[in-house]
Amino acid sequence: MARLQPRPTDAELAILRVLWERGASTVRQVHEALADTRETGYTTTLKLMQIMADKGLVTRNETARTHVYAAIAGQEQTQRQLVQDLVDRAFGGSAAQLVLRALSADGATDAELKEIRKLIDDYREKR
Repeated sequence: MARLQPRPTDAELAILRVLWERGASTVRQVHEALADTRETGYTTTLKLMQIMADKGLVTRNETARTHVYAAIAGQEQTQRQLVQDLVDRAFGGSAAQLVLRALSADGATDAELKEIRKLIDDYREKR
């Protein structure tokens, strides 16, 4: 069974998104990418990334003067784990309830509904 990663906070997820998009990066690179969407100090980004390394969310390569961080788990794995946690906590384990609430709260375009139908068909074929 796969080991569950710690659940990242919203700020940690923002950092993980940068690492997933850009790959292994320095604190400065992550901070600059975050500056486009949120106001935060460099030392805050540094501290968060150090905490993430301690939690096991990222690795830190210390071979060079400038440390380079990389996400341990991939985006899909992290999203899958977060969705499963949400399904368990908020919907009593019912994925159907999650999907129904998501569709009723936000509505879906015809293209999204078509994609959902394809995913369901693909899922049925694999079972």
